[in-house]
Amino acid sequence: MVEENMGACWSQTKDQFDNLEKHTQWGIEFVERYTKFVKERSEIEISYAKQIRNLSKKYQPKKNSKEEEEFKYTSCRSFLTTLNELNDYAGQHEVIAENLTSQIISELSRYIQELKQERKSHFHDGRKAQQHIENSWKQLESSKRRFERDCKEADRAQQYFEKMDADINVTKADVEKARQQAQLRHQMAADSKAEYSAYLQKFNQEQNEHYYTLIPHIFQRIQEMEERRIERVGESMKTFAEVDRQVLPIVGKCLDGMTKAAESIEPKTDSKQVVEAFKSGFEPPGDVEFEDYSQAMKRTVSESSLSNTRADGRPEKPTSKTKGKLWPFIKKNKGSGPEDFSHLPPEQRRKKLQAKIDDINKDIQKEMDQKDALTKMKDVYIKNPQMGDPASVDPRLAEIAQNIEKLRVEAQKFEGWLAEVEGRLPVKSDPPRRQSSMYDTQNSTPVNNNCAQDRESSPDGSYTEEQSSETQIKVPNPEFDDEFDDEEPLPTIGTCKALYPFEGHNEGTIAVAEGEMLYVIEEDKGDGWTRVRRNEEEEGYVPTSYVEVYLDTNAKGAMTYI
Repeated sequence: MVEENMGACWSQTKDQFDNLEKHTQWGIEFVERYTKFVKERSEIEISYAKQIRNLSKKYQPKKNSKEEEEFKYTSCRSFLTTLNELNDYAGQHEVIAENLTSQIISELSRYIQELKQERKSHFHDGRKAQQHIENSWKQLESSKRRFERDCKEADRAQQYFEKMDADINVTKADVEKARQQAQLRHQMAADSKAEYSAYLQKFNQEQNEHYYTLIPHIFQRIQEMEERRIERVGESMKTFAEVDRQVLPIVGKCLDGMTKAAESIEPKTDSKQVVEAFKSGFEPPGDVEFEDYSQAMKRTVSESSLSNTRADGRPEKPTSKTKGKLWPFIKKNKGSGPEDFSHLPPEQRRKKLQAKIDDINKDIQKEMDQKDALTKMKDVYIKNPQMGDPASVDPRLAEIAQNIEKLRVEAQKFEGWLAEVEGRLPVKSDPPRRQSSMYDTQNSTPVNNNCAQDRESSPDGSYTEEQSSETQIKVPNPEFDDEFDDEEPLPTIGTCKALYPFEGHNEGTIAVAEGEMLYVIEEDKGDGWTRVRRNEEEEGYVPTSYVEVYLDTNAKGAMTYI
């Protein structure tokens, strides 16, 4: 009965371990399944963000295309803002994917490995305890069987001794031998009994510890492991929602930006821009006069008629009854048209000419900046031959001078056409009233502008002037020119700190000491020199690499130099 109960307990414990092994394995698989779910969600977010970014990029205006011109309208600008906000919106989905990966996928993947190792350790301890108690039980059974066998042997030996002792025919020696054998068997039985008793006591103690201490402790650890797993999954599910919730404010701002962009659309403003863009400048045609064919008389044409008159005063037959009269419906010539844009309506022609002149003036300004920088570099080479050959700059200077001359001639040509459109033909002795922005700049250039027309400058303040082939425009050198001592000093555009001492032996330079603070009045334009001032009377050039410049972006002239 005891053995049956014992076997039932062991079988039940083994079954419990099997059930727990299956359940904990299912728990690990569940965590792996949830991790896979989050990973697939992250991949969807990345794919969605990529598609949204591509969509935003696809509808962005192409540079130097008709689409870019269309974005001057409020509706198009609103659409552009929506595209930009949508791009930021896609970025938030990338943030979601990144946070899902770092806060859930990576953490759970690491935790699964730890969980597997912990589970393996618990069930190893359980199997070890179960094996120990089974071995202890086997020892007890073995000692028990040995005690039973020794008791039976002792009974048989005792019975044989008694039989021999009662038999008168048996010698005394045989009786003594039987008696000794019986005593030996009794001693062996007594030893087996003591051993069995010891094993029984040991087993009962171990069994009590097994069922009341070891196994409950292992089960408790497995239970705690499972509860931690469940709690960890719950935290991950909460993080899964929080990752979305964290980006909601920024997503809301993106949507608010789209709404604000939509509300900024102004239909009337767009309509005015359309009118301004396509305004022709044509005068409406006059009334068509009645021609009376019922009278046999020479018909005359009123001055307001749109038909043309020949040199002899007779009316010229129009080539078409409607061509030239219904001007709003005249088809435009296909192609780029002539250089002077004469194929365009007056207003459109004026805009095109003005835009062309502005572009040429920008090119002239760039060439002038390069010329000024190269001239200063040449002067530095002259004073410091070790820095370079002055003659190496001459070919480039000559090329720039030719480019400037060509651009000026081109600008004057377009200005003549522009004056013609505005009803003011140019006079040779009198330049056109509307001059290019380059010429306006020369007449109103502030003293810190280092890009005046037809001037070559150097760190020592010397300059030369060139004459245009058609117009002669002399511009005073705003730098070191003794003829203009009464000019106002250049404004400061920042400060600088001398990193190294500079002796400044060459003309146009200024000596500085290490750590000295000076005022910057002209930035380095690519020639390696910065113009500085110590006080109202001491100013000059220092190597740019010798100073650390701190520009004041709000100072006048701070953005004048390249």
